[in-house]
Amino acid sequence: MSSEKKEAAVAENQMETGHEAILSAYHVTKQFPASGGRTLKACNDINLTVYRGRTLGIVGESGCGKSTFVKMIVQMFPPTEGQILFDGKDITKLKGEELRQSRRKIQMVFQDPAAAFSPKMKIIDIVTEPLMNFKLIKRSEREAKAKELLRMVELPEDFIYRYPHNMSGGQRQRVGIARALALEPEIIVCDEATSALDVSVQDRIIELLVKLQKEKGISLVFICHDMALVQSFAHQLAVMYLGNIVEILPGNEVSTNAQHPYTQAMLGAIFSTKMDFTKKIESIESEAPSPVDVPPGCPFQNRCDRCREICKKEKPALKRISANHEVACHLFG
Repeated sequence: MSSEKKEAAVAENQMETGHEAILSAYHVTKQFPASGGRTLKACNDINLTVYRGRTLGIVGESGCGKSTFVKMIVQMFPPTEGQILFDGKDITKLKGEELRQSRRKIQMVFQDPAAAFSPKMKIIDIVTEPLMNFKLIKRSEREAKAKELLRMVELPEDFIYRYPHNMSGGQRQRVGIARALALEPEIIVCDEATSALDVSVQDRIIELLVKLQKEKGISLVFICHDMALVQSFAHQLAVMYLGNIVEILPGNEVSTNAQHPYTQAMLGAIFSTKMDFTKKIESIESEAPSPVDVPPGCPFQNRCDRCREICKKEKPALKRISANHEVACHLFG
């Protein structure tokens, strides 16, 4: 994509949302070699934008490619094709010290903090390690900074001398958030950051993230397989299926305006104590095809009760059906 086209696309997105684009992925694809000389396409031509001070939720079943995509955002590995622009610079081309410095601005909170932390490190070491690595504080300043970070995530200051195994799952995840905040990033990526927590603890972690976002103007990328949870606070929601984005829409319109058959099926499968129990919970029929053997045409065709002949032959592209709503489905456009 030429620089003129990229600038035009960013300008178009900003006009439609009223917010500044901070990170944009253009035609991002990630392939992995598979057995028998085949190729697994984990992400297929992804185009997404993260806006400053806003939350992008990415939802889909396990194996849909959402974790692979965010790992490219945090530069854990490069895309096979495409570009990821952060503040106008293609971060997929950065190397050496320039790459290291750029990682300060995009931090990650992992699904399992118990696995993400060394069990031999105290909390003071865990949350200040990034600052020490970048030589942003002196060793004598570690205690004060660690206490400041714990206050930020609403944990007692005396926790700085605990070990991770002496804390609950929710407390450890707050430490993970504190560590991510230490370098004052512009984007925090949460990779299933609440899936291992109790429901009541999930709510408090989400409330904390929303509070921090308002205070600091941080952008959030939150990936999750729980549609009910992510739509409750995401400003924008992207739905992924077999490595493809099938729908993008405002988070507050998901329940009322989702159009793609897969998004509607996910909504139909949500269980809630407030639901209408006279109606049965819908399930998605059949299994998803293997990601190394995706059929031609629409990737959702074998599970869609509205599949037509064109769906088996031609893969639908994302089509804009309203100002902030895109759908990849032959039923539209």
